[in-house]
Amino acid sequence: MTRNKILIAVAVVLVGAAVAAANIYYRRDRGVQIATEAIRARDLEAIVSASGKIQPKRQVNISANTMGKVTRLAVEEGQRVKAGQFLLEIDPRSLSGQLERGEASVAAARSSLQQSRTSVEQAKAYVDLAHQSLQRQKDLWKDGLTTKESLERAENELAIREADLRARTQDIETREQQIKQEAASLATTRYNLNQVMISAPMDGLVTRRNIEEGETAVVGTMNNAGTVLLTIADMSVLEAEIEVDETDIPNVSLGQIAKVTIDAVPNREFKGHVTEIANSPIQTTNNSSGQRQATTFKVVVMIDEAVPDVRPGFTCTAEITTATRKSVVAVPIQALTVRDLLFTDAGTLVREPPPRRRRSAEEQATAARVETPAGHERKETEGVFLFKDGKSVFTPLKTGVAGEQYFEVTEGLKAGDQVITGPFASVRELADGETVRLQPSTTSRASRSSQ
Repeated sequence: MTRNKILIAVAVVLVGAAVAAANIYYRRDRGVQIATEAIRARDLEAIVSASGKIQPKRQVNISANTMGKVTRLAVEEGQRVKAGQFLLEIDPRSLSGQLERGEASVAAARSSLQQSRTSVEQAKAYVDLAHQSLQRQKDLWKDGLTTKESLERAENELAIREADLRARTQDIETREQQIKQEAASLATTRYNLNQVMISAPMDGLVTRRNIEEGETAVVGTMNNAGTVLLTIADMSVLEAEIEVDETDIPNVSLGQIAKVTIDAVPNREFKGHVTEIANSPIQTTNNSSGQRQATTFKVVVMIDEAVPDVRPGFTCTAEITTATRKSVVAVPIQALTVRDLLFTDAGTLVREPPPRRRRSAEEQATAARVETPAGHERKETEGVFLFKDGKSVFTPLKTGVAGEQYFEVTEGLKAGDQVITGPFASVRELADGETVRLQPSTTSRASRSSQ
């Protein structure tokens, strides 16, 4: 064998050994790369956010109390009005005719009553005459100067006159009731006549005008709503009517502080507070698709500040502060995870050796068939992974108020603990006791922060 061939063979062997060594180096378990964050005390706010509409606290829909054509209309939509200001008039001619007929009916009823009273006086006179005639017949009958027939005729005449007096007296009561009926009808007509002139019930803004001069206003009935002619709203006190999901409504209570943003008024927040919480959910129309619709409840937030250039119906979003915590231990939301852990009957956590990440299908099947030891139980537990001595240590914890990015920790962590926060896939697949290593970016940040 020549010298060159020997050198080539040696070189091939060295290259093969290097490749094999490299494969062994890179295939060894160097640990999962992770990012961490140090636990510290924070101020937290639990927020319930919901959208809705801006509405005035007080608004009045003005409808017609009498049917007729609108003959005068004195306001425009968007106009400000004062209490008592004239708004519109409905044609009064029909009601004026009814008023005249009503006054004539009352006068006729009073005249009939006077005639009935005169008839009663006349009937009383006839009764007195009948009494006198009967008395004479009785005196004559004692002296034997009249007949039995004449006496009975006088008695019958008195009975007839008394019955006629009672009838005429009853007729007076009937006439009096008729006068009351006609007077009530006349009062109703006068009231309706006064209603043809409609005035503003309060100071406010005409937010809607549904009628034009010359159109006919329709009075509502039991089964048919009447015409809403105008809507006047008091825009000095505004409310945000929002729809809160059923999962959030137990956390909302009266008086809680809120921040309201209005889409039409950008870059501004308005302070408010909760004034009303509905007990019944908002009714929704039938869903033809058969899908379950979200259940929401109406919550009213009164806005405590003046809102410029606002109109009813503006879209808004309210953020209600349902709870606050000052200087409490807080954990990032992304660090929380759930694991199926083994516990003793006394509630002590049993730390099992972590599984190898590269397992054959047979090994995975065997691990899945492992039975729970006697005197132990497995249960899903919420917690976080701590970074300790190059290992991930699962720590159960209890949480309280949920902020936007952090949860309050009531039990399980203390300030200074290093919590594994990512990457998301690593946190999701991480096991208790598994070897981990910090990402280079995390290591460099930690070294910079310690300098």
